[in-house]
Amino acid sequence: MKVLIVLTSHDQLGDTGKKTGFWLEELAAPYYTFKDAGAEIVLASPKGGQPPLDPKSNEPDFQTALTRRFEADAEANAQLARTVRLDSVSQADFDTVFYPGGHGPLWDLAEDRDSIALIESFIAADKPVALVCHAPGVLRHVKAATGRPLVEGLQVTGFTNTEEEGVGLTQVVPFLVEDELKANGGHYSKGPDWGSYVVRDGLLITGQNPASSTEAADVLIRQLAIH
Repeated sequence: MKVLIVLTSHDQLGDTGKKTGFWLEELAAPYYTFKDAGAEIVLASPKGGQPPLDPKSNEPDFQTALTRRFEADAEANAQLARTVRLDSVSQADFDTVFYPGGHGPLWDLAEDRDSIALIESFIAADKPVALVCHAPGVLRHVKAATGRPLVEGLQVTGFTNTEEEGVGLTQVVPFLVEDELKANGGHYSKGPDWGSYVVRDGLLITGQNPASSTEAADVLIRQLAIH
């Protein structure tokens, strides 16, 4: 099993002067879910190299056993420091792709032509795609083979409007994940704020928030096993 994990290269939280990036739990949890299942993992980002970590995601309140495992894992950190450029990867080399969130992807990956084409190529090749928290927002321009939005008519979830309101960034983000999925015709559903909630519809697996990261990765592995 060979898994591609795509991270953001964007580190500016709108015009706030604050930093953003990827959310550590949303990388660490799937990383070890895949690694412990024997997968080969490749990390990619639009710019390559070290992707920006949302500093908030490494605060004590947001640390987990898996984030601490990642922080102490020299091999994992070396791999993170040298992510490959997104424009250099091909779905033909992988069984699946996983997108962690954090706010960064809303600015770069949502508009990135290489990311859009990559997701479309995985779906066209009948390979599952998983995205968690803010990452389902990167589907906003992704099309199905019909030319219609990929999420149209599909069961999906992602970071809720109330969760965005809870972190005080409703007016900062370029768009709200929940609203965007609905606008593109997705059948959006959600669980309680901050609880694990994952939806699978065919090849598309989406998770609501950081707490959904492990479950989303587990669902993806099960999907690969039966696919």
